Amino acid sequence: MTTPADRAAPAGLRAEARIVAAADGRGGTALPVLAGAGPFALRRLRPAGPEARVALVGAMSAPLGGDRLGLTVRVEDGAALRFTTTAATLALPGRTGAPATYDVRIQLGEGATLRWLPEPLISARGSDLRTSIRVDLAPTARLVLREEQILGRAGEEPGRLTARLTIHRAGRPLFDQELGYGPGTPGWDGGAVLGGHRAVGQLLVVDPAFTACPVRARPVGPTAALTPLAGPGAVLSAVAPDGLRLRKLLETDDFGAAERIWAA
Repeated sequence: MTTPADRAAPAGLRAEARIVAAADGRGGTALPVLAGAGPFALRRLRPAGPEARVALVGAMSAPLGGDRLGLTVRVEDGAALRFTTTAATLALPGRTGAPATYDVRIQLGEGATLRWLPEPLISARGSDLRTSIRVDLAPTARLVLREEQILGRAGEEPGRLTARLTIHRAGRPLFDQELGYGPGTPGWDGGAVLGGHRAVGQLLVVDPAFTACPVRARPVGPTAALTPLAGPGAVLSAVAPDGLRLRKLLETDDFGAAERIWAA
């Protein structure tokens, strides 16, 4: 039975954060905008050469059911940014049973570089989260993006998770993928998708250097594959029993050399 107090309860948290990275004119990168609220506590880390570094520190439990979270990132011409999180993101059920959303929008200018390397997203039992990441790259921009999902905490079934990743380069689609897991998603745990594994992820690299030296499609062990994109990039996709083994697959030397083109 719904009580007046239940009807008056807030539907969920609304919070947004913004990061702008810009070349400082001295060979480095400045952060003229670093703004966050609610669960978004953004911290400047020590820079490394031309690269500015930002870490997201979880300031409160989020996303919970009903939350609406948004993060906007712009790396301007010639700037370089590395983004990390200090801990995994944990999706939890909320009070209303409504799904949570977490939308990330990223824009890279000419000659810009972004390394997007957050810790995993964990889908806890009873949660319902819909995430989206959209990246728009200028033709000469470079990107390393890692995405990892852990389906359920130790010994529990996962919540429901829908994750979409879209990459556009020079205004044209380069990569567009939507994945769904958990209760109500047909076939998510079958042999054609996870095959009983509980950790899934990908490492995507876009670099103009791949135009002259394209990546060759190949398996990387029994549960991972490297696939070239229809443009100067490639994606390494993997499933694993747990997050530790997933990270090892995504850091394999077969593809790690591509990331080290500009890694510090």
